[in-house]
Parts: sequence; C-alpha cells; structure tokens
Amino acid sequence: MTVTIDNIRAAADTIRHAVVRTPTVRSGPLSEMVGADVFLKLETLQFTGSFKDRGALIKLSSLDREQAKNGVIAVSAGNHAQGVAYHANRLGIPATIIMPTSTPFTKINRTEAFGARVLLHGDSVSACMPHAEELMRAEDLTFVHPFDDPQIIAGQGTVGLEVLEDVPDLDVLIAPIGGGGLISGIATAFRATGKSIEIVGVEAALYPSMSQALKGGDAPAGGETIAEGIAIKQPGKLTLPIVRDHVDRVVTVDEMELEDAVQTMVVTAKTLVEGAGAAPLAALVAERRRYRGKKVVLAVSGANIDSRILSSVLMRGLVRGGQMVRLRVLISDAPGTLAKMTAQIGDAGGNIVEIVHQRMFFDVPVKQAEADVIVETRDAPHVEEIIDRLEAAGFPTTRLSDTAQPV
Repeated sequence: MTVTIDNIRAAADTIRHAVVRTPTVRSGPLSEMVGADVFLKLETLQFTGSFKDRGALIKLSSLDREQAKNGVIAVSAGNHAQGVAYHANRLGIPATIIMPTSTPFTKINRTEAFGARVLLHGDSVSACMPHAEELMRAEDLTFVHPFDDPQIIAGQGTVGLEVLEDVPDLDVLIAPIGGGGLISGIATAFRATGKSIEIVGVEAALYPSMSQALKGGDAPAGGETIAEGIAIKQPGKLTLPIVRDHVDRVVTVDEMELEDAVQTMVVTAKTLVEGAGAAPLAALVAERRRYRGKKVVLAVSGANIDSRILSSVLMRGLVRGGQMVRLRVLISDAPGTLAKMTAQIGDAGGNIVEIVHQRMFFDVPVKQAEADVIVETRDAPHVEEIIDRLEAAGFPTTRLSDTAQPV
C-alpha cells in the first residue's frame, strides 16, 4: 500500500481529540545561538511523551472486530511500547509487549501501567522478534510494527500537517530517522503541497542504516547510543523508497553531539528531550552556517530519557563547558592549611562541591598531602583564575578535568 496525503488527512481526523495537537513554537534562545529562525515541534507533550501515540492509534483503529478482540502484539524497548499500550487500553484491545531483558524498570513499569502484558525476552529488540512471531501465531494476535506499516506512517504524517498549519513558510524541517516512519509520513505530507521545503533526516552515527541503504550498501550498525529511539539496524521496506524519493539529505551525528544537544535543549531551550529528540538540534548545530537566516523546524520526537542518563549528561556538560572542574592541590600537612586553601577557592568565587584530603596513598613527601577538589565555576576563564590564585598563594595545582573545553 502506498501512503498518500489522503491517508494522512484521514489519520488526522481519526486522532482528533484522542492525541495531543502539539504546538510548533519558536525558540528565541536557539535562534540566537545558531543564527536561524528555529521552531520546535513539541511531540514531547504527547500523553506518553513521544510522537508514537499517533501511528499506534491509527493502526489500532484500523483493526476489525475480530482482530481487536484477539489483541495485538508489539516489540519495543520504549516509546512504541507505551504508545501501543496506552491506546490499546483506551480502546479495550488486549496488548502484549515483548521487551528486551535489559529494558529499564521505569519503562517496563510504565508500559504495564497502561494495561499491557509485558514479557521480557532476549537481549535486544531484534532478539525479541522470534518470540513475538511465535506468540502472534499461537494466540492469533495482530502485529503492530514500530515503523514499517502504512497505517503507522500515515499516523506519523499528521505531524507534518500540523507543522504546515503552524509554520506555513518554513524553509527546512529536520527530523530524526530510525526506521523512517516519522520522516516518511512528514515528507509525504510536505511533498503533496508542492512547496519547496528542504527535508533533512538525522541518524545516530552508530546506526547509519538509512543513509547506507540509500547508498546501496550495508554498514555495521551497533553500539551504545544515547539515542536508543533511533538505534535501528535495518530501515523499513516501505519507508526506504519514501525517504529516497522525498527526503533531501540524511546526515549522522556522533554521541558527543547528541549529548551536547540534550544539554542545550534542557538548559537553553528549557525543553526536556531524549537522545533521539535532540538529534535534529545536533544536526542543526553541526551545520549552522548552512541554515543561517532560514526558518527551520526541528521535530522534537520524544522526552522519555532515563533520569540517571539525563543527570549524567548534564553533569558531563558542565565539565565540558568548564563549569565543573576537578583540581589536585598540593598542600602542607599542617593544621589550618586545608582551610587556607579552600578559602582561596571561595574568595575567588568558586563553589566547592566535593573534597578528598588524602595523606596516605599519594606519592608525596610525608609532610605534605594532596587534596582533590571538585569546584563549580562560572566558565573556563574562571577556572584559570582560581588556579592562578591557588598557585600565587603557594598551592601547586593540577587540573584533572581533561574533558573541559574553552568556551
């Protein structure tokens, strides 16, 4: 089945009042940062925190009475699972979700809270598939694919219709690509208008499956990525030709760029995002000169980031920006010396977050000690100011935070 603009318009009618009509808002801080007119399509505001609500509802709404009675099955470690579970529960359709054994407890609990039967199997989404197929046959369940299904693509395409309503004169849309369901739907909606809009897809560098497929090749895909929502090893059979025909470019961003983008979205744009949701900003920042002066919409696909990962990203961002530094300071092992050293840091405006005073195990003279001090600072120049002050006061200091970058 070919997905058309009529399918997407029909999907929009179906999801009306059942899925959040998310806003497309201009971000002044991001616009100023990159020199473009930047808008955010906030799919983070969906009930389950991602655009997956749309396609899941369209697929479930297409089931006949017998299929709905028997139930559905899906394989997912995250957003697709929650979208299917949530809408299946709303519609009274039994849902079974197969998740990898490594899925975080929070995602398992949230999917179960939507009324789904969650079964853990295998160490990856791919490893779940044989078990899902076995259950599907045994229990006569309908499989809900995360992206390679015309109903799913049509549902995701409603994002494109809403963007066109909100920002009709946009120049560029940048969207994440995993299997290609979201960008295929958006591109189908855009091209039907005849408008000259540049459409750019963004993949995680560790999972360049779509860009390689477009080149006719097969590149190794795998590894730990913060953008697990687009960590797909094989693009869809339906989505690949749509992307080939309608998407102008597919680019990749590395893990550090994704981390920086998550931090920037939270700190600068005041918007919580997961790694995949930050991928469009990462691509925009990487090629900011290309987009200077243009009206750019970023498809912010989801907000479901693990809280532990988020805290780590934010702290690492402070280190890279020189706002958190670890110093090793040589002091004499005498009463009051530690207090004098910390006073120098405080007087320079540094905030000591943690300190370890070690006499026993460092290779220093017996009448000396080393103190490892984690200090919160304003920026990279402020770090140098603190180090200079310590040195001038007679405290030799070594900077241990070798990931910090000048700002």
